[in-house]
Amino acid sequence: MESMIIREYKPQDLGNLVDIHDNARKVELQIAGLEGAFIPLVEAAINEKLFDYSLCVAVLNNEVTGFSAYTEDELAWLYIHPNHMRKGIGKALVQYILDNNSKRPFMVEVLNANTPAISLYEAMGFKTVEIVTGAMPGNESFQVTVHRM
Repeated sequence: MESMIIREYKPQDLGNLVDIHDNARKVELQIAGLEGAFIPLVEAAINEKLFDYSLCVAVLNNEVTGFSAYTEDELAWLYIHPNHMRKGIGKALVQYILDNNSKRPFMVEVLNANTPAISLYEAMGFKTVEIVTGAMPGNESFQVTVHRM
């Protein structure tokens, strides 16, 4: 039986975050037809100020398999390693964040084509409030359409 915990990020998790992000982000961008927009975490973390957010990680059988970054009113990053997708890790991370943040509304933006992520958030009670198009945060040379949920 698999054992999962969600805990706060520790500096020694950084290598796992790089592996998770770089693999999962490529999948996310491929789904959206934006493969050329990929920026590795070592750059994206600086450009998008990852460590200004609160971070938590999912640990499945003693292996960090996913992470999220958030503020009191926004879920900004959620990545699960592709080898561990569809195991409830994303749901557990989102629930952890919701349970530890009392402020509502709580917002997330999802690439328009990322139907797996949209389905996850809808299953957790999020609803699309608007669909907007603009520059991709962290790689402004690409235009993206996102669901604000």
